[in-house]
Amino acid sequence: MNSSNPKLKRSLGLKALMATGICSMLGASINVVPFMIHRSVPGIDSYVLPAFIFAMLPAFFAALAYGILSSAMPRAGGSYIYASRGLNPYFGFIASFSQWFGLSIVIGVIAYICVSFIRDVVIGLGFTEAALLFELPTVKIGISLALIWLFVFVNIRGASMYKKTLLPMMYLMFVLGFAVIISGFYFDTSDFVAALQAKESKVINIDQISRFDWRVFLSASALLFSSFIGFDSIAQAGSEAKNPTKTLPKAIVLAIFSVGCFYFLFTTAVYHTVPWSFVAEESKLRDISAPGLLNYVLPSWLGVAIVLGAAIALINDLPAMLLSVSRLMFAWAEDGIFPSAISKVHPTNHTPYVALIVAGVMASIGSLGSQFAGDFFLGIDIMVTSMMVNFFLMCVTLLTIPKINPQLASNISVIKKRNYQVAIGVVGVLLLSLFLIIHTYKDLTSDAASWYFRSTPVWLIVMGIGSLIFAVKWREIGLAGKDQYDRFKRLPSE
Repeated sequence: MNSSNPKLKRSLGLKALMATGICSMLGASINVVPFMIHRSVPGIDSYVLPAFIFAMLPAFFAALAYGILSSAMPRAGGSYIYASRGLNPYFGFIASFSQWFGLSIVIGVIAYICVSFIRDVVIGLGFTEAALLFELPTVKIGISLALIWLFVFVNIRGASMYKKTLLPMMYLMFVLGFAVIISGFYFDTSDFVAALQAKESKVINIDQISRFDWRVFLSASALLFSSFIGFDSIAQAGSEAKNPTKTLPKAIVLAIFSVGCFYFLFTTAVYHTVPWSFVAEESKLRDISAPGLLNYVLPSWLGVAIVLGAAIALINDLPAMLLSVSRLMFAWAEDGIFPSAISKVHPTNHTPYVALIVAGVMASIGSLGSQFAGDFFLGIDIMVTSMMVNFFLMCVTLLTIPKINPQLASNISVIKKRNYQVAIGVVGVLLLSLFLIIHTYKDLTSDAASWYFRSTPVWLIVMGIGSLIFAVKWREIGLAGKDQYDRFKRLPSE
């Protein structure tokens, strides 16, 4: 990029960076996945919470790897920059292409799920007939696309509008989320059983203990791993972070720690009131969520409030995740792997507006795909596969960077001791390998209507396309002269 062209601007402080990571993680991950998990992984029963905790382990080590690498390479594109400079340009592109594809699809999935929560708010307010409109395919798709493009616009307008949109919604999301936690611990299963009998004349058996199965437990943990994906969006904003060598690692660690604690309290509170046996049975019949489950015991006004909180949590995913995927494309374009037009920065707003528009198009495809597939877990499965591969390669990069790029390795400013770095990288590689094998096996042996409803074949096709794109562009870079390869040893200019 020519030095006279507009650049990305360092205008995101610690609070905005943390909000980017937190809002990318909270949403469907907390309100839907820990309860719908019973449909996707039958037999997990009473072991959802232990599986949730176990799922955090590989994410935690990946977060440490991200934090260490971000201190040495604070640039837009995060994972792409780290792996292309510290491992290999091809693996850097594949790691981030995998991430970009998975997250792009999930943005559309989340926008699609948001419509159901908006519908539930309308029902809670007493507009039952109006709520029926939200079941129409055209309305669901129309609203989901409107949400996507609204936040594309917010991102294009720049850091000021981004922060003014994201931070208030995050605070409100936490306030209403803590209403769920307090309510869940205030009531208990006897209150729920009584309310269910009074409202629907149903009597249920409360099963406290279920048989433990390691295969089921590990399969559930691999899927619940998706709940901790999102902190990486902080790294993607590397060129827009203030004092990046300190704020990026700090924001990554604080985001995953705070979200992990909130997840545990939130999910424990819901299962404290709602018996897992009821959750498992209902998940087979319909889409369920935390607010919908607690509504049995809550006064109507509070039920509406927590459904609104869930809707806000889902909507809050969108601006942060759009920021993430757009910066990946921006970084590729700067390195010549994608068309140079995608690296264009708005002269006034200092945002990669072309990359954001392309991100909006990809997210729109994800939303349309959710309607076609009829099950949002397909999108989540694709994201889980993509992000496991991405996190695996980040841990490998942490192990290889001193040998591949000693100059950049010397810039690491957090957890400087090499023994600690090696331990983090090795444990991360082992855990993520285990999770990836389990998740892939479960996907390939699932009872899917057709091959394209399995995430692994779809992901492999996308990786084939990514490899072809890289091969073509790499040849062009080689024909341009040996000096062109030097960009993959140094950081992009600011």
